[in-house]
Amino acid sequence: MGERKVLNKYYPPDFDPSKLPRLRRPKNQQIKVRMMLPMSVRCSTCGNYIYKGTKFNSRKEDVIGETYLGIQIFRFYFKCTKCSAELTMKTDPQNSDYIVESGASRNYEPWRAEDEVLDKEQQKRDAEEMGDAMKSLENRTLDSKREMDIIAALDEMKSMKSRHATVSVDAMLEALQRTGAEKVKRIEEEDEAVIKSIFGKRKASEEGPSNPTDILTSSSAEIPKEPKKRATSKQPFKSVHITVIKKQSQPSSSTTPALAKPENEKSEGVANTGLASLFQNYGSDEDED
Repeated sequence: MGERKVLNKYYPPDFDPSKLPRLRRPKNQQIKVRMMLPMSVRCSTCGNYIYKGTKFNSRKEDVIGETYLGIQIFRFYFKCTKCSAELTMKTDPQNSDYIVESGASRNYEPWRAEDEVLDKEQQKRDAEEMGDAMKSLENRTLDSKREMDIIAALDEMKSMKSRHATVSVDAMLEALQRTGAEKVKRIEEEDEAVIKSIFGKRKASEEGPSNPTDILTSSSAEIPKEPKKRATSKQPFKSVHITVIKKQSQPSSSTTPALAKPENEKSEGVANTGLASLFQNYGSDEDED
């Protein structure tokens, strides 16, 4: 069994390779090759999706009568992984791609659409420049301007990078540490100020007055005294003269003197009450003013 794995085999001295019989193979013979699926497809029979990179044991053959610039086009046969339906595709050397012939449909690929659009634009531009020299000159001018803009942007990026390159890593780390230390210090100072204010208020509230009367004096001292309002009247004070006329009664009989005395006292009391009410009314008018 060891001779099956050797790389070099023995050729006798009288060996003549021209005497070996040549096998006649058909012109379009299929060759079995193992390959990976170059794109994602969907089976038309069962609707199964077969993704890019799936390995198959396929059959390869030459496409008779189809070439591109002398490059031979090949066709591949492989089977669906679910329903075993036969799928075929062939090479496309013009676009460096593959074309699905039958049995499946290729999935949508956005980059392929973008490439197709770019190719169409290039073909349109070539067709326009083919018979118009001024159009080709305009296109070349636009291309040169675009290139100059790109070069200017690259120079700006290089200068910006050179400016940033002057800053070393150690300087950046030192600046970051400095800013971090300043921030921590500021936060600590703010916390200490808040703590001092809280404990100061608590200590002032806990310390009570030594004498019971201190509360009254402190409260009276805290409340500002309002200035007394002087009663000012718009009209000046007017003196009032009151005259009381006492009417003397003539004595009619012996009993009249005894009765006259109480009547006189009664009239004097009425006059006194009238004066008091008059003074009260006068004072109330002044207060209202």
